[in-house]
Amino acid sequence: MSSSPGAAPLRAEAVVDLGAIRHNVAALRVRAAGAELMTVVKADAYGHGLVPVTRAAREAGAGWIGVAVIEEALALRAAGDTGRIFCWLTTPGEPLDEAVAAGIDLSASAPWAIPELAAASSGTPARVHLKVDTGMGRAGATQDEWPELVRVAAAAQAGGRIEIVGIWSHLAMSDDPKSPVNAQQIEAFRAAVDTAASLGVTPQVRHLANSGGTLALPETHFDLVRTGIATYGLSPFGRAVTPAELGLRPAMTLRGRLAVVKRVPAGTGISYGHTYTTPAATTLGLLPLGYGDGLPRHASGTGPVWVAGQRRTIVGRVCMDQSLIDLGDDLVEAGAEAVLFGPGDRGEPTVDDWADAAGTINYEIVTRLGARVPRTYVDMTKEATD
Repeated sequence: MSSSPGAAPLRAEAVVDLGAIRHNVAALRVRAAGAELMTVVKADAYGHGLVPVTRAAREAGAGWIGVAVIEEALALRAAGDTGRIFCWLTTPGEPLDEAVAAGIDLSASAPWAIPELAAASSGTPARVHLKVDTGMGRAGATQDEWPELVRVAAAAQAGGRIEIVGIWSHLAMSDDPKSPVNAQQIEAFRAAVDTAASLGVTPQVRHLANSGGTLALPETHFDLVRTGIATYGLSPFGRAVTPAELGLRPAMTLRGRLAVVKRVPAGTGISYGHTYTTPAATTLGLLPLGYGDGLPRHASGTGPVWVAGQRRTIVGRVCMDQSLIDLGDDLVEAGAEAVLFGPGDRGEPTVDDWADAAGTINYEIVTRLGARVPRTYVDMTKEATD
């Protein structure tokens, strides 16, 4: 296990298959059925690596890239990305000049944002997407506020300070395609677009769909879809629909090497609080990963790990830097590989298995991995054809 041939083996690493990223983006473009595709790479591409994932997505035909905050957008520009980038999360008074100058598309959820966007424009108008809250309850103008936001934006556009590029919203229940909330949001979104048209605003793109909408609700596609979790080969529907059933490939494998293997007697208390006591003489393996690296402490006593061809379970409490595995009587040596999650092809646990163990969602498991875990990039597609 190493970052490159001949290199010293790594203590732990998250291996990211960029071939899987390209495959998923291509598959999602097909599912978008004619709408443009935005690959969402916020939060360091859900823990997979902002710049490498963006490059792979562009290679697979992603016309847009989506980020949450301006720093992410500017990092992509600094890395040489010249395509369309949409950034949606800013606060009052946040400096917008550099983002506008870099050609970043920005969002406005309330009338106060329009003067700030206009003021950041020097020469080239700021490209703005107006957001309406159709039922998520987060950012976006309410139905009552929406006409005022459109009027203020239209006036700024007439003055040449902004360009209204898009109208958008976000689905709250797309992980449950049968929820009536989805139909309500679609109706509210269409009404908001009609209101904007009545006020003289016709955007270039209308976008509502996230991964769930892209995969299961074609009526949400409009002109542009924004795909996040599905890009990484993970299902937005949890256990209800697997990645394989969606034609997706999980892109990340998290693995480490056992730092210590030792024999202990029956009755040995394990880790802080002795929440686990060995029922018999057994072999313990020390994994050099803990909650400081992003392992959920909630997975203490439940987190699955693949060692020596078998699934094991983390025993005792997950510590900041270490976790323990009960190996029973199996002959395992220090340095042996331990796979916490991967695609599941060999029987190893998956991201969803870890989500279940920690009582959370697959999004959180991959996104929370810390910078102390190096990312190693491979392309299994190319390796399979070499």
